[in-house]
Amino acid sequence: MSFTVAIVGRPNVGKSTLFNRLVGRRVALVDDRPGVTRDRREGEARLGDLDFTVIDTAGFEQSGAETLSGRMRAQTETAIEQADAVFFVIDARAGALPDDRAFAQLVRKSGKPAVLIANKMEGRAGESGRLDAYSLGLGEPVPLSAEHNEGLPDLYDALRLALPELTAEAIEKVKDPYAPHPIRVAIVGRPNAGKSTLINRLIGEDRLLTSPEAGTTRDSIAVEMEWHGNHFLIHDTAGIRRRSRIDEKLEKLSVSESLNAIRFADVVVVLLDVDNAFEEQDQKIADLVESEGRAVVIAINKWDLKDRAPGDISRLREKAREKLMQLPDVPLVAVSALTGEGLDRLMQAIIDAYAVWNKRIPTSALNRWFEDAVSAHPPPAVSGRRLRLNYITQAKARPPSFIVFCTRADAVPDAYKRYLTNSLREAFEMPGTPVRLTLREKANPFEGRAKRKH
Repeated sequence: MSFTVAIVGRPNVGKSTLFNRLVGRRVALVDDRPGVTRDRREGEARLGDLDFTVIDTAGFEQSGAETLSGRMRAQTETAIEQADAVFFVIDARAGALPDDRAFAQLVRKSGKPAVLIANKMEGRAGESGRLDAYSLGLGEPVPLSAEHNEGLPDLYDALRLALPELTAEAIEKVKDPYAPHPIRVAIVGRPNAGKSTLINRLIGEDRLLTSPEAGTTRDSIAVEMEWHGNHFLIHDTAGIRRRSRIDEKLEKLSVSESLNAIRFADVVVVLLDVDNAFEEQDQKIADLVESEGRAVVIAINKWDLKDRAPGDISRLREKAREKLMQLPDVPLVAVSALTGEGLDRLMQAIIDAYAVWNKRIPTSALNRWFEDAVSAHPPPAVSGRRLRLNYITQAKARPPSFIVFCTRADAVPDAYKRYLTNSLREAFEMPGTPVRLTLREKANPFEGRAKRKH
């Protein structure tokens, strides 16, 4: 194993569940009762294309050194000393509790790179707790549901940022440990859209099995390629049909692999058949990609078979705006996997979408735009009280994510949030890519202080 990560946190926040998820099998005992884990346990973990050693630890508790809890804490402290990085896990549904703050300070004092994980984020129950986790001073919290296998791509990105050199060395098949990692691209779509044929044309060989019969591809296959000095790892995936049509266990597993490829992709190419583009299932696939926060490119395949007329591309783009409202101005390219027409335009669209997905905007430029946007269209008053929007900051890229600090965040109408998001997308040229905008109330500096006695 190339490096070591220790999973630490209070009891019953989901450390062992995360350990099992990373190891890929149920090794650590999991129960709703706190304190099930007592000894530190090591396992060989895999996250995307990273292999490393992971250590499951007992929950932190503030107890005397001679007690059982104290000895369990000593085991955890030893694990932190041995590790190259720390996954600090909190329960997002509970928020940042006093014990979390105490042990976050211990992790900071260790000097080890730390990734803050807001676990149990299934649904929306943990959103306020995730935002509260910023107060721990360990950086941006990674939203995760270890039990439901959600958020691992974001954890992968956070680990790459925490240990850039060690993770670069660990990536499989990368000869130069300091070379940039390839752009991960997933080709997805309905069965028989031409995904495997497209990849074979891109790499210039019949690497993947193709057939007129739908459902030929079952596994998610990764193929390396280079285009104009850029390196790519392209995943061919099984066709994704409507859930009601999936009745065989093997196909269910194939679709699960396709969804996993989407979660670990940087850019997802949604491949549509020109004869029936933007059907309901196409829209659902695009919506799934957007919800995962991946960069998106729409490719219209079998362009060579169409009787073309002037304005066809413009009409397709207009249809995309109508059907994919969650991805305004998404890049759209017409291609022929059979003849190779349009493939250079497709590859350039992938590179451009990847650049937008990684975009970071200077805080000064962001707040100049913010002041202008709020002045041009102030937020409406709610119950006769004015809403005050103070400032904005970019929390992260991949996808571009922003936090607006304001008063009464829950009172800001959804329509106004859409206005800010669309204005932000237009002002900083972020077509098509998912943009995340979160409203957060400023902390009251006087909250919790005792009233002065007179």
